[in-house]
Amino acid sequence: MLMGRPNVGKSALYNRLIRRREALVYNTPDDHVTRDIREGIAKLGDLRFNVLDSAGIETEVSSGTILGRTTAMTANVLARTQFAVLIIDVRAGLHPLDLEVGKWLRKHAPQIKPIVVMNKSESIGSLDEVASEALALGFGEPIAISAETGLGMTTLYEVLRPLLEDYTVEMLNGSQDDVLTDENLSDEIDESKLPLQLAIVGKPNVGKSTLLNALLEEERVLVGPEAGLTRDAVRVQFEFQGRTVYLVDTAGWLERTERDKGPASLSIMQSRKSLMRAHVIALVLDAEEIIKAKCSMTHSEVVIARRAVEEGRGLVVIVNKMDRLRGRENSEMYKKIKEAVPIEIQTVIPQITGIPVVFISALEGRGRMEVMKEVTDTYKRWCSRLSTGRLNRWLRKVMSRHSWKDTASQPKIKFFTQVKARPPTFVAFVSGKTQLLESDIRFLTRSLKEDFDLGGTPIRIIQRVIPRAPPSGIRASIHEIFNILRCESKLIHETRLGKVTMAPIMAMTFVAIS
Repeated sequence: MLMGRPNVGKSALYNRLIRRREALVYNTPDDHVTRDIREGIAKLGDLRFNVLDSAGIETEVSSGTILGRTTAMTANVLARTQFAVLIIDVRAGLHPLDLEVGKWLRKHAPQIKPIVVMNKSESIGSLDEVASEALALGFGEPIAISAETGLGMTTLYEVLRPLLEDYTVEMLNGSQDDVLTDENLSDEIDESKLPLQLAIVGKPNVGKSTLLNALLEEERVLVGPEAGLTRDAVRVQFEFQGRTVYLVDTAGWLERTERDKGPASLSIMQSRKSLMRAHVIALVLDAEEIIKAKCSMTHSEVVIARRAVEEGRGLVVIVNKMDRLRGRENSEMYKKIKEAVPIEIQTVIPQITGIPVVFISALEGRGRMEVMKEVTDTYKRWCSRLSTGRLNRWLRKVMSRHSWKDTASQPKIKFFTQVKARPPTFVAFVSGKTQLLESDIRFLTRSLKEDFDLGGTPIRIIQRVIPRAPPSGIRASIHEIFNILRCESKLIHETRLGKVTMAPIMAMTFVAIS
């Protein structure tokens, strides 16, 4: 765990170790940017280990304040960690607060001897004076680094390597069950249990952080009535029914304006990035706000849902704070919300049908299992693959019940296949002059979702036109098959590269109806 007083560079070092700019870094001398504990995989040379970025520790604060609550949460997580890095700002020298943090560490984690790191040393000529002062902490010789430039990372590696090697040997000696052998190799590698990335998004104060704590069954992120409490997108790993799940709690989603500056602006940008990386989006709504506004979703919530669809992510809607609607006077409203919300959501987001809606109380922990069930079911549908034979048998049946606007110029779908999952993406090979209209694409999309249980998942359908008229007779069939296979082979290659492009040898239309 990376520790220290506020603004010494903990988040900058965290970003350096995980090799990504995940944690918000912003110079705020009068405030804390980091409020929750972030977790990531550090990559330092050939070392791989979990690293935690903590909020700045201030020991002389009231337990009810934001700083007091973050410090208490840090103490709880610290009790389960093996190593700590105590960071000081070399430009400020040994600050009195650094000494207070040292005392705090001895009290709350006496089993840990932290590594003292002097950060921001790239601009200091002589470090001897500060290094001598740092010895007063009582944790041994400090290491000079610069999280910003990477200076001193080799020295940090040399200090960490023996500690991590000794710990690994100790763990292996303590539990032989965790050693991978030929006998349990097949059990370890199970494609059906690949990690699931779940992003919890929504407006401020709808209960996103409370939901994350409820899913983890521990207080991992800060919660409270204060607006904008969450700033960083907090990523936490946990296990659910044998599957690894990465939960991401994002800051409240607001429409960005030119006036947004500082941590608030960075939080908005980070929330959007988290949505892009997730497999499934859990959009949290506030039951009380639904009653006040007399509508299920506000404009910003519709924007989130549509963005999820555009990015091809699975979507689950969660209506939180249902505990506020209990009692005889609210019983009718409780019933109305449960009946009306799914219908209204389908109306405002027509691009995707069958969106799961879960009604919960995150504060009381009610609905936790139902949320995870809907999330995992949506993820399975998002990853689903259908065989080409099954799809073409389905196509023959479904096309017979479609009402074509012009029967004479009805497009002929020669072949229908799935080229990728996550989200399910299909290709219709069309012959003749007439192409599929948007209404035809919508019909196929709706039929796929209904017949193959793909609700809550965006579906993409691409059409490829086979332009040349083939020769007659047996050669016609061979020529047609060759054209289809050539199109399919090229499309699969393009899809594996993560793109769908306009092929120079074929006419192609891309339609994304989700």
